[in-house]
Amino acid sequence: MSSNTNVLLDTLSLELSTPIVDERPVFITGNFCNWLPDQEKYRMQKVAPGRYIFHFPKDEDLPSTIEYKYTRGDWNQVELDATGNASGNRVTEQKKGWTRDFVPHWGASRSDIGADRKPLVEVLDDTILPNQPQRRIQVLLPYKYFADTTRRYPVLYLSDAHSLFGNEQLSDSSTIIGKLEKLAAQGKGDIIVVTIDNLDPQQVHEFSPYDNPGLGKGQGTMLLRFLMNTLKPKIDSLYRTLPDRLNTGIGGSAMGGLLSAYAGVMYPDIFGRLMIFSPSLWVSEKIFYDAFHFFEPYPTRVYLYAGEQGETEEVPSVKRLSDTLEQQGYGYKHVQVTLTMDKEGDDRERWAEQFPKALEWLYFEK
Repeated sequence: MSSNTNVLLDTLSLELSTPIVDERPVFITGNFCNWLPDQEKYRMQKVAPGRYIFHFPKDEDLPSTIEYKYTRGDWNQVELDATGNASGNRVTEQKKGWTRDFVPHWGASRSDIGADRKPLVEVLDDTILPNQPQRRIQVLLPYKYFADTTRRYPVLYLSDAHSLFGNEQLSDSSTIIGKLEKLAAQGKGDIIVVTIDNLDPQQVHEFSPYDNPGLGKGQGTMLLRFLMNTLKPKIDSLYRTLPDRLNTGIGGSAMGGLLSAYAGVMYPDIFGRLMIFSPSLWVSEKIFYDAFHFFEPYPTRVYLYAGEQGETEEVPSVKRLSDTLEQQGYGYKHVQVTLTMDKEGDDRERWAEQFPKALEWLYFEK
């Protein structure tokens, strides 16, 4: 056994894991430092995204009972519990060995607090989604999420986020952040949005649920299973969601739009809201066959968008999909479809104008 290992066994070590990945440092505070929240001496070492460790000095005179908390640098950014409320003090009488802790949420930074109605953005740590390829997953929370800790929210999963966001920065007012902020100002921003990046913007088959001779074998069904079986249960456990189908939606553009259409017609028991922008319906005629067999006697809303300046076949294909879905839902009159054709729209480039309209109609229009 190395001398370094012996040193660690003779002192108290704390290991912290959190699903929220950002650049803020993590500090330990407690009755051993007069509860000062940002002492450099008690700054934790980051060993991996969302994972931190700290070793108390061997000769430190610790209280007989140690009370402590984790912060991101001040009391506005203290650890929060699973519901977003302030948690109680952690307590231990242990003076040696390892203690492992978990923090599901953090208070907002001062810059976030001054951000008016901008959604709060959290990035999930890859390690909480085991056995999956590493991809960035962002969770956009309503600006008042931590102010009202009793409220639960509907969720929209946006696949193929690279395509949907384009090359814009999230802070730009024309992006999803700015659109959600404007909707919140109108009292229509009470929704959790989960965005899923693709692993490689050039791998279009990653989001395709169908095989195609030119694209190869589609991998979209694998991604969809990850979303339904791994990601959604994790989001529902970490955040105050409304997990039922009526409050669960999926959306995207291009390949993400195709995957959203497929998810809606194949898994209507999970997704009751579909946001489909410029879907790549050319990949396979099978999408129309699947839509023809779509059967859902429960309320479902579908927002379809196509730009008339885009691909030649896009407009008639989207109209065909719209007609098929409406026909299948006609008997129950529970399937509502809104089709928007933009005469000046160039494929998916004008998504930013359509996103707030789609979100409002899907979730907030009575």
